[in-house]
Amino acid sequence: MAHQISDETIEYVGILAKLELSEEEKEQAKADMAGMLDYIDKLNELDTEGVEPLVHVFDTTNVFREDEVTETDEADSLLANAPGVKNGMFRVPRTVEG
Repeated sequence: MAHQISDETIEYVGILAKLELSEEEKEQAKADMAGMLDYIDKLNELDTEGVEPLVHVFDTTNVFREDEVTETDEADSLLANAPGVKNGMFRVPRTVEG
């Protein structure tokens, strides 16, 4: 492992994450973090010149379309089915005591 994680770093990360770690867990966390940093270093060795950044792993296309009005105002026919109508709206029983 090329990276050495200090005890202070583990303590600080534990405080930020609100974790209480035992000494064994701290040692495991140090090893895990060092492994992650080593892996990142390995990824940094890759030649990515000319590689387009990905927004998503899978090929996606824009699914948006232009808005088109397909229906007309049918308020009158909808209100015809209402048990009660007042001022062009459904009339319902009061549910809040006033």
